[in-house]
Amino acid sequence: MNLTEIIQTNNTCRFYRDEDVSDEHIEKIVSAARFGPSGGNRQPVSFIVVRDKTVKDKMQALYLPFWNTYTQAINEGMVKLGTKDKRIVSAADHFARHLAEIPVFLIVCARLADCHATDTELDRLSIVGGASIYPAVQNMLLAARDIGLGTALTTLLCHVEPEIKNLLNIPKDVSTAAMVTVGWPEKPFPSKLQRVPVSEMTWSETYGNPFVAE
Repeated sequence: MNLTEIIQTNNTCRFYRDEDVSDEHIEKIVSAARFGPSGGNRQPVSFIVVRDKTVKDKMQALYLPFWNTYTQAINEGMVKLGTKDKRIVSAADHFARHLAEIPVFLIVCARLADCHATDTELDRLSIVGGASIYPAVQNMLLAARDIGLGTALTTLLCHVEPEIKNLLNIPKDVSTAAMVTVGWPEKPFPSKLQRVPVSEMTWSETYGNPFVAE
């Protein structure tokens, strides 16, 4: 499988087989994360591998209230969905209610002191610090797809970081950035993901001026 195929078929997996994932495979996908870029090559990212069902049950219990709030908003008409969105929400609901059954959770941790965010003084949400974290996570997702493992990236549990840090004994100077679920997919990978065309997301020289490949 070439890189383009891996990128274009790496969907969010919400249905998993009841089959273990070997330590060898986990080591391989985490190893890929090491090569993600980070500011000053400070490499602030680390991972906690969670397999213990009791711990996963507790994490699901923390996850569900936030998910239930979202689905309630949908049911009350506060969030409008298209036909495709409804299918995605249905799959995500299955994911949330069977979360603890997924073989492996990888908790993405980061030392924020090693993330050089250059945008903290702007009058908006700071986003630059994530440039030292999420490329490593993407490498991991692609490495998993190359093996044939399904993954899902979620940040919902960052809402309850203090509880997660206490549960997993995460140090005070380390923050949670995401959770990645890992397992063997119950359904086939898509032949290609649906994404907006290049022409709708790429500008030439100034924003809004269409980029046209010659």
